[in-house]
Amino acid sequence: MPFKRDMKGIKNLTEGPILRQLFMLAMPIMATSFIQMAYSLTDMAWVGRIGSEAIAAVGSVGLLTWMTTSLALLNKVGSEVSVGQAIGMKDETAARSFATHNLTLSLMISAAWAIILFTFAPFIIRFYELKEHIASDAINYLRIVSTAFPFVFMSAAFTGIFNAGGRSKIPFTINGIGLIINMILDPLFIFVFDWKTDGAALATWIAQACVFGLFVYQLKFKKILWDDFRFFSKLKRVYTAKIVKIGFPVATLNVLFAFVNMFLGRTASTVGGHIGLMAMTTSGQIEAITWNTSQGFSTALSAFVAQNYAAKKISRVMKALKSTLFMTLIFGIFCSLLFIFYGNNIFAIFVPEKEAYEAGGLALRIDGYSQLFMMLEIVIQGVFYGMGRTIPPAIISISCNYLRIPMAFLFVSFGWGLSGIWWTICLTSIIKGIIILIWFLAIKKKTLDNMAIEEK
Repeated sequence: MPFKRDMKGIKNLTEGPILRQLFMLAMPIMATSFIQMAYSLTDMAWVGRIGSEAIAAVGSVGLLTWMTTSLALLNKVGSEVSVGQAIGMKDETAARSFATHNLTLSLMISAAWAIILFTFAPFIIRFYELKEHIASDAINYLRIVSTAFPFVFMSAAFTGIFNAGGRSKIPFTINGIGLIINMILDPLFIFVFDWKTDGAALATWIAQACVFGLFVYQLKFKKILWDDFRFFSKLKRVYTAKIVKIGFPVATLNVLFAFVNMFLGRTASTVGGHIGLMAMTTSGQIEAITWNTSQGFSTALSAFVAQNYAAKKISRVMKALKSTLFMTLIFGIFCSLLFIFYGNNIFAIFVPEKEAYEAGGLALRIDGYSQLFMMLEIVIQGVFYGMGRTIPPAIISISCNYLRIPMAFLFVSFGWGLSGIWWTICLTSIIKGIIILIWFLAIKKKTLDNMAIEEK
């Protein structure tokens, strides 16, 4: 059946030029990812002028912020896949219902999560065994930003809905406005008002609130996707179950990944003090350049695959995958060379202390060897997600990420110090990329090739 008239803003990705559609969809998503990354990097850059101890305080909370965005993936990916597949099947009622259910779930989960973090902030931060004054700054920072996490969750769900509808430029524009607000307020609150790390937290809070408000405006008042859209509804099992089935494995693997990194952060703090924790968290933020690039392409691929897989157009799925791998390969080689040969220089932009950028530069150099494999893993994840098969990537990621704990213990026991932690991250990233490629090729041979024959 044809699309109903009130699905006015939704783009059909099952027809038309593949490369152009992918590129036009991926660029805004990728730019949005960079903007979201820039929130943290902006905070890091300004706070780094205070000193490495302030960076360590913000960095410890950064791992919890990562966990928050990981939880939010339940409804971001849930929206992209469930809404996208409904669009591919030309079921307008299901598309609207999935969108509303994702927003309702995101509000419920985020409210509970924010309360937990605010209440248990002292206990959580002291896990890192930081000096008391650093821990105190981190606790205050966490309590401020935790109250903004419902905005983060809801905005992630909104982003997924717009991506599924092929309107990825809207999240890009909205998050860009949020970044500009954050960039203006950071130096004002940190240095002019002398609020230091609390100022960085407050700037982020205001920016995220503005982003949320703009998303509401686009859906409710500008009626971008539907003429009449309800944000919340009573949850129904048929929709909730599918969202959870799609989004829970993705959220779980990322949350568990965050837990692993919290452990590695504590290990880095134990081995190298606040310099070790600072080097790990800040290098992770810098590495997000390649991560977010591949994630942008992966998200676009997921939305593209969701519509075409549901429409049984497998040839378009495979052509899209090949094009995406080629584009990420070029960028991955560039970033690998940049990290390997200019690690110290890049790190010094954010933390100009010699001890800090030498430790962080080493982390970037070692991590540079794994960038192509990391990007391979993330891109192929996009195909799995678009097919609604979120469990295989979860199994691979969870297994390999938890392998980091004994490997870190082993390498540190060899006397490798912080280098042991960096090599742990590098080697497991390589392993993940190889395994997910093999798994996908097996599924392609077993399922996709047969569907492609039927398509002909």
